[in-house]
Amino acid sequence: MTINPETTQGQLPDDHIPDDHSDPELLDLQNNISFELEEINEVLGELIAMRADHKAKDAELLTARLGIGGEKPETLAHLGARYDLSRDRVRQLHTKAVGQLVRMAQRSGHRAATVLGARYPLDAGDRALVRALLVETYVTDTDIAAGELSYLKLRLGGHTAEDAKRISGFVTQRIAVWQKKTNSRLAKLHGAQPHETSQLNPWIGQIDWPAAHAAAPIPATTARAAESHDGRGHFYLDKVGRDVSFDSGLEARLLWILNVSGLVESFREQPVAVHYNLDDVERVHYPNAVVRLTDGRVVLIDVEPLGHVGFHVNRVKATASRAYAHANGWGWLTWTGSSIGIPDLVKRPVGPARAQKLGELVERGPVRWAELGVIRAQTGLDILDFLTLVLRNEWRWERAPFRLSAPLSPPRETG
Repeated sequence: MTINPETTQGQLPDDHIPDDHSDPELLDLQNNISFELEEINEVLGELIAMRADHKAKDAELLTARLGIGGEKPETLAHLGARYDLSRDRVRQLHTKAVGQLVRMAQRSGHRAATVLGARYPLDAGDRALVRALLVETYVTDTDIAAGELSYLKLRLGGHTAEDAKRISGFVTQRIAVWQKKTNSRLAKLHGAQPHETSQLNPWIGQIDWPAAHAAAPIPATTARAAESHDGRGHFYLDKVGRDVSFDSGLEARLLWILNVSGLVESFREQPVAVHYNLDDVERVHYPNAVVRLTDGRVVLIDVEPLGHVGFHVNRVKATASRAYAHANGWGWLTWTGSSIGIPDLVKRPVGPARAQKLGELVERGPVRWAELGVIRAQTGLDILDFLTLVLRNEWRWERAPFRLSAPLSPPRETG
C-alpha cells in the first residue's frame, strides 16, 4: 500500500485535540486501523525473532522499547532500571541492535524490504512520510518510541540512514510541538465552563458497572512513581488543579475529554497498581484514570487503542483491572479512541462465511499470519471483523509473531 498524503485519513498531532468537540470523526481510530498496518508489526516481529537466535537480549530490548508484542513501548529509564544500566547506555544498546537488525534483514533478503518499501516508498516526499508515520504513532499509541520506530521502518523500507534519521527527527519534533501547543491551548481555557455534551457522553452506556454497592473513594495520589523521559508531555488541567503528565496523544485526548466533560466531577491519573498473571509471570499494570462522575458513581478507565484490544496480553490486563474496579464498587471502561467500544465490537455483525471459515481454521489448531491472509483473500475479512470474532470467541491472539488459537475452555456467553 503506497502512502498518499492526499488520501491519508488520520490526523497529525496538531489535529489530535481540536478546539471544539463537535466532530469526533476527526479523531476516530477506526478510520486508520487495518491488516496492512498490523503486517508492519508482524514483519518487525519476524526480524526480532530472527535476532533472538543470535542475541536474545537484543530481541528483548527491541521488543520492549518498540512495543512490538502489543503492549505500549517502555521508556529508556524503565528499561535502564530493569537491566541496571544508565538511560544513555540503554539508548546506545538499542541503537546498536537496530543497526544489526537492519543489516541482517538486508543480507537475508527478508520480505521487510518489499512490505515496508511499499508502505514508505523512496519517491515519497518528507511531508507524506512524516504524516503517515505520525498517524501510525497515534493509532498505535506508541508516542514514547515514535522516533525509533519511524527510523527502523524507513531503514527497512530502503531509505538511507541519513534520510531515515532526518524524517524520524521530524516526527519527534512534530509530537513535541503538538504537546506545547496543547499546553498553551488548555491554559487559555482555565476556568472555562465544562461542556454539557462531550465525547465522554457516548461512552457512559458502555461502562461495565458492578453490582450495586458503595464506591471506594478516589485515591489521593497517583500510584505510579514519576518517571522522567524526553517524550512525556504535560498540561495544566483545571479540574484537578495541577499539571498532569501523559505519555501519548491518545492518553492526552482522554484526559482532555475528562477535563471538559460536564459529566465529570474529578479524576486521578494512573490511580492504582493492578497485579496480574501472564503465562505464570506476575506483572503490574497502571490504568490511566479513575473518575468520579457528577452523580457520585466512580469508573476506572484504561486507554487501549482500538486495534490492540484483541491482543491476549491486553485482554489479561483488562480482566484484572475490571476485577479490581468491581471489587472497589467502581465501573470499568476500556477507552479505545473510537466511537466503537468493546461492547459494540462483541455485538457487531460479521458475515457467516467469514465467521465460519476462520472458526474452522482456529479449531484445527493455531493459525499463522499466512493462513489468515488466505482467509482474508477468500472472504474479504477486515480488521474489525477479525477483532469481533477474537473477542466474541475469546480466542488467544498473540502478536509478532502472529498466532491465533482457541481458548482452553469454551467462551463465556457475552450477552
